[in-house]
Amino acid sequence: MQHGIPFPDISPVLVEIPLGPIDLPIRWYALAYIAGILVGYWLLRRTIGRPQLWKDDSPPLDRKQLDDLLVWLILGVVLGGRLGYVLFYGWGKILEDPLSILRVWEGGMSFHGGLLGVAVAATVFARRHSLPLTGLADGLALATPPGLFLGRIANFINAELWGRPTDLPWGVIFPGIAAQDCPGVEGACARHPSQIYEAGLEGLVLGALLLWFAYARGWLRRPGSIVGMFIAGYGASRFAVEFFRQADPQFMTAENPMGHVVSAGPAGMSMGQLLSLPMIALGLLALYLAFRSRP
Repeated sequence: MQHGIPFPDISPVLVEIPLGPIDLPIRWYALAYIAGILVGYWLLRRTIGRPQLWKDDSPPLDRKQLDDLLVWLILGVVLGGRLGYVLFYGWGKILEDPLSILRVWEGGMSFHGGLLGVAVAATVFARRHSLPLTGLADGLALATPPGLFLGRIANFINAELWGRPTDLPWGVIFPGIAAQDCPGVEGACARHPSQIYEAGLEGLVLGALLLWFAYARGWLRRPGSIVGMFIAGYGASRFAVEFFRQADPQFMTAENPMGHVVSAGPAGMSMGQLLSLPMIALGLLALYLAFRSRP
């Protein structure tokens, strides 16, 4: 018999608004996206309002340009996140049912894809408005961790993206047949609350470090340093949590229950770890370039 903490009785839907013959559900996950964008916008707005933090006392954009950029970023997050999920995690399903790429209400978003979408949107916007891309990237990186934190909390509320089975005292008994399908475990199956691990590392710890480096150590005066720290820090955090996170079902087989996708020693790596390695390398390269000369 495996012991664990019962999953709290939290509905993924906060409230349903009656609209004639149908009810419009307001979900925690959607609210997390909205709140993450608004908090990030507020943080970046305050940061560009302090010119002394930036190189040459010049923020990369003004508040009017930030308002215009917000729409581009929302499109980048949604489109990039969905396409990334399809390409990285759901390619087999798309080949069988191409129209499923449009059914976003069925779930499926990838952070790595959303990051690429934001990068493309910010690059195009910066070129159109002649903005310094590296400084803009630093600002966006500083504003991202609150959204990561809220998104992972929403994953927990949705009882999705849970971790691997564990007998540790803080293991959570997630509901559902899939979560309780633990070979060799009798009774309730407790799992690592990997969503909480990610919220703590990617959201709280990484976000606090970026704010400290930006506000206390003057890293915004070295273009590329904050975004480098963010990319490397997220990649390292995600790589570490993947040891406790259950692999996506499309990568799991009877011979490969942990969902490893590439051979790397006795254990191999998950898709999340495989995608995180280039991020760590890219982030370290950005840090090296930012600090190779005096500010």
